[in-house]
Amino acid sequence: MPNVVSNTTPIISLLKLNRLELLQQLYQEIYIPLAVYNEIEAGKVKGYYQDLVEVDWINICRVRDDQAVKYFLDLDAGESEAIILATEMNADLIILDETLGRFHAEHADLKVTGTIGVLIKAKAKGLIGQLSHY
Repeated sequence: MPNVVSNTTPIISLLKLNRLELLQQLYQEIYIPLAVYNEIEAGKVKGYYQDLVEVDWINICRVRDDQAVKYFLDLDAGESEAIILATEMNADLIILDETLGRFHAEHADLKVTGTIGVLIKAKAKGLIGQLSHY
């Protein structure tokens, strides 16, 4: 089973599409840092919300080196912690949409995909029909 870490935007995007389960179908389980969980909690008044604590295949983790966040001055806390967590756990994949976050992740030698990559993989595996509906 691959170690997959996700940032906030891909989770929110899949919640908006009502297809969060694609992450489980593709990767069995995912890991998110506490900052990502907190960002999703902060946005729950906007709709498209699911309490991720209740999702048994999403693991909410604290990063071990919380001081490392200060090295990512140009990223928000969720992106920073996602990259740090992925590095700490030697993740097989990080799901990130933001260009600057992807730049930092790639320079940390992490394999990166985004929401579109998840949807393309789901389409290739027959989990969704047409991408044009998304």
